[in-house]
Amino acid sequence: MKKFIAVALFIIANPLLAQVQFETRVSKNTLALNERLRVDFIMNVDGDNFIQPSFDGFRIIAGPSQQVSQSWVNGRSSFEKVYSYFLLPTRKGALVIKQAAIEFNGQVYKTSPVKITVTNAVQQSQEENDGQISADNNLYLVADVSKTNPYINEPITVVYKLYFSYNIGIGVNWEEKSKPKYNDFWSQNIDIKQLVPEEGMFRGERFRYVVLRKTVLYPQKSGKLVIEPLSLDIPVQLPTNRRDMFGQFIVKDVTKNVTTGAKTIAVKGLPESGKPADFSGAVGTFDFKVTPSKTTLHNGESLELVVSAAGKGNLKLFTLPKPVVPNALEMYDPVHSESVNTPLSGMAGKISDSYTIIPQFKGTYPIKPMQFSYFDLNSGSYKTITSPEILVTVLDGPTATDSTAVASTAKNKISNVEQFKFIKLKTELADVHAKDFLGSNSFYALLLLPFGIIPLIVIFKKKKEAIDSDVFGNRIKMNNKLAKKYLSEAKKQIANKELFYVALEKAMHNFLKAKLHIETSEMSKDNIQELLLSRKANPEAVNDFIALTENCEIARYAPSSSASIQQDFDKAVEIISGLEKQIV
Repeated sequence: MKKFIAVALFIIANPLLAQVQFETRVSKNTLALNERLRVDFIMNVDGDNFIQPSFDGFRIIAGPSQQVSQSWVNGRSSFEKVYSYFLLPTRKGALVIKQAAIEFNGQVYKTSPVKITVTNAVQQSQEENDGQISADNNLYLVADVSKTNPYINEPITVVYKLYFSYNIGIGVNWEEKSKPKYNDFWSQNIDIKQLVPEEGMFRGERFRYVVLRKTVLYPQKSGKLVIEPLSLDIPVQLPTNRRDMFGQFIVKDVTKNVTTGAKTIAVKGLPESGKPADFSGAVGTFDFKVTPSKTTLHNGESLELVVSAAGKGNLKLFTLPKPVVPNALEMYDPVHSESVNTPLSGMAGKISDSYTIIPQFKGTYPIKPMQFSYFDLNSGSYKTITSPEILVTVLDGPTATDSTAVASTAKNKISNVEQFKFIKLKTELADVHAKDFLGSNSFYALLLLPFGIIPLIVIFKKKKEAIDSDVFGNRIKMNNKLAKKYLSEAKKQIANKELFYVALEKAMHNFLKAKLHIETSEMSKDNIQELLLSRKANPEAVNDFIALTENCEIARYAPSSSASIQQDFDKAVEIISGLEKQIV
């Protein structure tokens, strides 16, 4: 019985024990004698009584620092606790980071040893010699291009990744200095809802990275095309070997500019050999169909002829062939429709042109076969799909011969009636002795009009000069105008989070400039608060205004919903309206 209970408890407890993870991660496994090593002891539970290893062969220059993070994704909670050290090796050779230990629910957990190879010293920058880690070798912005030698209209993808090592920390208030430009490309950005840090190898070392954006490109001409670089200013926290008055290691905040650099794509032209005469630029793999809604009609009925292409390729970048029908069938301009998705692999879906066709006479009429040609990337050759001939049968109505005769007779009758239409039966006589314009009232009015306008011009000019000379008043008017403009722009950009918060922040800043008569250089938090309170503004409204202004910068990159964005806009309107009434 006791054995049975013990086995049952083991079975129940074993999954719980298996969920505890405690491991050692290092920034690199091979380093020079004068290089620093970051060591992180990471656990997915809140362990107690952390015991660090002895670090034989190393000297601790910073640490331990502790970080705790907890998040919820799709209803699941995740926890992470990290103890971090920066070490400097004291000798060359094969060294070992020994086991660290923690306690959790009465159990002791240990990490696995990690081997480190220390080589000869290398030349370092002055920053590194002074005890500060440089951002140069710890932060990279990369543009991964899926293919650098595509055909015209062959899809390629560009994935922008920001790599950052375990030696540094990065902030979230990034500033975009230059956006990538895709001249001579058709481009489609793929939305990234949330920036999720991941781990991966970069240049032979373990890095963390986030995917900033993904873009699908279709080159539109052959030759060497250039993708302009993406450039960012990133706030970086660099640890030093100095401590503050409380014994904590000091972290230095710097701003690092990183760029992807320009990327050159060598685009191949489509081969001229075997190119069909009706080729309209379709590249990919497609299925082509011509489908009539019916082929037998009565007089007065119509049919819908749908010409469609479905598959994977540049569906939005070519035109479908147009059907050729007999004169007895009246065909109207098509209605174009698209059902196309653009994932990272390229466009996929269906496009179609729907033609309305109305028969004019009784009989049977053929709609000629249609051809659709495309360049197949898989085989590197052109392919042509031919639709079958379609016969349209009209059961009743006038025949082509009878209708022509009736039309001819009607035309003759109309001609006979209208051939004398140019003869007017009624006349209207007018006096040939008209009054001269010279000496009339109109003549004198037009003569004196310029002399009457001159005083008005003088008054208007003086008024304009007075307005132009009022620099202070004009600046207030301009700031008021800009505040309303950016507030309106923010309302239009509610669906685009980053542009919304940029416009909202500018609206609030220009409102302050107009009401407090200050410049951008004077917009400190304390100065704004003091000026608003001195103008009899409600303290609560002042605090709300400052809080919302500070939140605009953070909210550009923080995850948020459309409801929270709408709430921020409504709150901004409410605060500005309130301050408009309160400020004297």
